[in-house]
Amino acid sequence: MTSSARGSVGRDIAQIVLSSRPISWINTAFPFAAAYLLSTREIDLTLIIGTLYFLVPYNLAMYGINDVFDYASDLANPRKGGIEGALLSPRIHRATLWAAVVTNIPFLVYLVVVGNPASWFWLAISVFAVIAYSAPGLRFKERAFLDSTTSSLHFVTPAIVGLALAEASATPTAVIVLIAFFLWGMAAHAFGAVQDIAPDREGGIGSIATVIGARATVRLSIALWALAGIAMLFTSWPAPLGAALALPYIVNAAPWWNVTDETSAGTNRAWRRFIFLNYFAGFLATMILILAWVS
Repeated sequence: MTSSARGSVGRDIAQIVLSSRPISWINTAFPFAAAYLLSTREIDLTLIIGTLYFLVPYNLAMYGINDVFDYASDLANPRKGGIEGALLSPRIHRATLWAAVVTNIPFLVYLVVVGNPASWFWLAISVFAVIAYSAPGLRFKERAFLDSTTSSLHFVTPAIVGLALAEASATPTAVIVLIAFFLWGMAAHAFGAVQDIAPDREGGIGSIATVIGARATVRLSIALWALAGIAMLFTSWPAPLGAALALPYIVNAAPWWNVTDETSAGTNRAWRRFIFLNYFAGFLATMILILAWVS
């Protein structure tokens, strides 16, 4: 292979990796690891393999499939081509899909082998949600409210899989935390959809934001974040501290309370802050988990 050919392959691989949104890998790996570790209180092979799966292959499937089948609309979206999503060349679409399949299967086989009926069910729901969000014939991302629901499942189901693998009991606190996390996920997706109203409409893609409009979507997101925070107040100590994690997201979105469809692209500034807010919230969540560990 010539040096130019190797360089081309390297660039293609880099694009495929970029399509998995490395900056967001932690958003799916952390819920699994936290749920499993707090339940088993031990570091074992399943924790390591499960965390690795939800860190990289899972995200490659979720976002890679999306970038392949959203290529036409992504061309009109100025956000694409960086940390917020790759603009994959059509010539590597097939390679991206194959990369998702090849990297996912070994991990899924392991998780099935060591799992149980409950973990199999939730793992199937998780993988189905990843595929259904973007794949032709399903395209849940184009069905208002179902889009935000499915997107939230992408982040909540890894935690549920972790709990199921650990055979943890469904305590009231665990259920409420999962509900709060689900509401947070819906809010995050809905708010993120606002900035894409123009390119989505141009590309013929429906979303919660294109259906109910920018202003209603922002207000719905803030309400969902608030409900998530309130829900955490009804959990057992130290989980109520998690209620405070909703506040930065509400403050970040609040200036766009009266946004219009015409000015919706401007919410990208808040969305970029949102990406890094996740790291801040994740740090605080880790502190709460440590407190729960030693309690």
